[in-house]
Amino acid sequence: MNFYPTERIALFIDGANLYATAKSLAFDIDYKRLLELFRSQGQLVRALYYTALVEDQEYSSIRPLIDWLDYNGYTMVTKPTKEFVDAAGRRKIKGNMDIELAVDAMELSEHLDHVVLFSGDGDFRSLVEALQHKGKRVSVVSTLTTNPPMVADELRRQADQFIDLANMQDEIGRDPAERTQREPRRRTEPEPLDEFERGDLIET
Repeated sequence: MNFYPTERIALFIDGANLYATAKSLAFDIDYKRLLELFRSQGQLVRALYYTALVEDQEYSSIRPLIDWLDYNGYTMVTKPTKEFVDAAGRRKIKGNMDIELAVDAMELSEHLDHVVLFSGDGDFRSLVEALQHKGKRVSVVSTLTTNPPMVADELRRQADQFIDLANMQDEIGRDPAERTQREPRRRTEPEPLDEFERGDLIET
């Protein structure tokens, strides 16, 4: 990774996309180690985590993770999902956080030198370009090692630096023994689709 010690850094984490990427690489992220890693690279100003939540569930499978992150150095940005019925009569859940992430990145950019985007979504290419026009360096974290790759080619090409999550496993991976202790209460975060639409998003 190429960072400068004097750089003001912020992490923008597309939660569902990062979860799907880590799952495809078969490892769990230790979010405490993730913060420590980037604090060692420069001046970490903010770490923002974006996710949509199903509010009418008695228990959300990702609520323990959200609560832990909120108390341990992350800024949580959430919104409720929306439910609708498509033309075929199928129930769908929708909860895209791209706009919130993009607006925050542009607003915070004047206080930053380096933006680290945890997402492979090609829709963010224009955001990366806009930040670069403001004189910011932008790193994209995703992976090329899966088939197909989890990162859009246009996003990877636009970034100043591409960091493959697969190469970070030793530094930010969670100990399997710790997973055994913590995992029973938290299952998985919903996998991202184009509009984050899944009829089976709600688990029972």
